[in-house]
Amino acid sequence: MSRARGVGPDVVARFRELPVANVSDSMSRMAAGGPRLRPMHAGGVLAGPALTVKTRPGDNLMVHKAIGLAEPGDVLVVDAGGDLTNAIIGELMIAQMVKRGLGGVVVNGAIRDSAAIRAGGYPVFAAGVTHRGPYKDGPGEINVPVAIDGMVVAPGDLVIGDDDGLLCVPFDQVEQVHAAATAKQAAETKQMAAIEAGTHDAAWVDAALKRLGCEGLD
Repeated sequence: MSRARGVGPDVVARFRELPVANVSDSMSRMAAGGPRLRPMHAGGVLAGPALTVKTRPGDNLMVHKAIGLAEPGDVLVVDAGGDLTNAIIGELMIAQMVKRGLGGVVVNGAIRDSAAIRAGGYPVFAAGVTHRGPYKDGPGEINVPVAIDGMVVAPGDLVIGDDDGLLCVPFDQVEQVHAAATAKQAAETKQMAAIEAGTHDAAWVDAALKRLGCEGLD
């Protein structure tokens, strides 16, 4: 499938080295996929360009089509309305994604075959689990902007996820955000070293309390 826009493998590789929390801080803590979207796999980083799917709750017809259209490294981002009544994907569809070399999948909805998914390292983020299977009637759309808990994901945007949750970095902001997140990570590494050495300076706490007019804390 030809792609009009999308982050490249070099960008994906660089963001894999950064904690999602550092990236989030560098985006003013204003974007997130919401606390319901949690990693369902055994562990490992999710990172790649978004191939978006919007489908009605409980139906995965367009998800099957998107798997066939996806390029290696793509992250399938499925907005199924957050409904947990029916599973959108399961073990068989995950096997197809692995075979095609997709970078992972995000489902704003439910999955099933959770034990098999949890035992593996293939990145799967979802809002919940149910044994009830999906319908395959449509409707749906592929490669359109979707919104998950207020976070907009456009086709080709960078999607990253770790144990802290999921985040989208807009395509035209990746370099700016990467530079800021790298600086943030370096600052935290320096701070951790100071804590371990017993030289950490927490004077900012008293300064902040004084600025806020707090009294009786001496």
